[in-house]
Amino acid sequence: MHVSDGHSHHGGDHAADPATMATATTQLTIGVLALQGAFIEHIKLLELAAADYRHHQPQPLITFSFIEVRNPAALATCDALIIPGGESTSISLIAERTGLLEPLRDFVKLARKPVWGTCAGLILLAEEANRSKATGQQLIGGLDVRVQRNFFGRQVESFEAELALPAILGGEGAERFHTVFIRAPVVEKVLDSSSSSSVGAEVNAPASSTVPTDPLIAEADGDVPPTSTQHSTDAVVSAPAKQATKAKVEVLGRLPGRAKALQDQTTSAQDLGEEGDIVAVRQGNVFGTAFHPELTGDARIHGWWLGKVVRCALAARGD
Repeated sequence: MHVSDGHSHHGGDHAADPATMATATTQLTIGVLALQGAFIEHIKLLELAAADYRHHQPQPLITFSFIEVRNPAALATCDALIIPGGESTSISLIAERTGLLEPLRDFVKLARKPVWGTCAGLILLAEEANRSKATGQQLIGGLDVRVQRNFFGRQVESFEAELALPAILGGEGAERFHTVFIRAPVVEKVLDSSSSSSVGAEVNAPASSTVPTDPLIAEADGDVPPTSTQHSTDAVVSAPAKQATKAKVEVLGRLPGRAKALQDQTTSAQDLGEEGDIVAVRQGNVFGTAFHPELTGDARIHGWWLGKVVRCALAARGD
């Protein structure tokens, strides 16, 4: 199902548990940035998540509208936003040309509405990204992290893995999430700032992680994997300064550094004695994943995020 700018997708969408705080039906508008990438897939899973909320909510006091965002006017109607996977450079350049880049920064950093970025979206929401200067890419920012683009290699080296995400999916006993990594980034480190994580001023990518070394392969996203003599910070681009936040960066998911070589895709980083590469983080209103939940058909992460959106929106409205 496809609609143009600012028109909505309705799925009979009602939310659950936080809605008990509301005294009347509340309409929430969730936008998906639709400049490029897998925006339709996100909307389909949001509709599934909303249907699950309705099933568990006996009094449907929250209704959702899911819209495709292509201009500042549509963005201004949103209570929350998803920035999908795709090509981060293309999304950045189109946003700049269409006058969306500064409104997106204001949405994330000033209004501080809930935002989720997947893969390319994680790159755009990072305060710093490696190997980006040559592409002319600009960042939105919001997460005090540095990301390494195309960390796992070329498109043909994309892979899938079963990932434990207890902080998102409801504890250590939760069913693992089938993750899809396509030219995916990782969080190289949590930046040393006033809003850095309690897990340490810096969280560096583990030494066991494999970084591609073929300098002859340029990706569609404009990246050239670094050689062993090229320091990964040589081409770091930073987002414009933002207002300070007291929120700390939380690491919500890690992938074993040797995940691609594993025969048993359910093995965890801890099983291998590794910390693992950081592939899911949250800081205040901003959430980022290096993988593509929208390509799996599993709406659990969308449902978790939708619950956060409801709580944030109701708190902001004083309901």
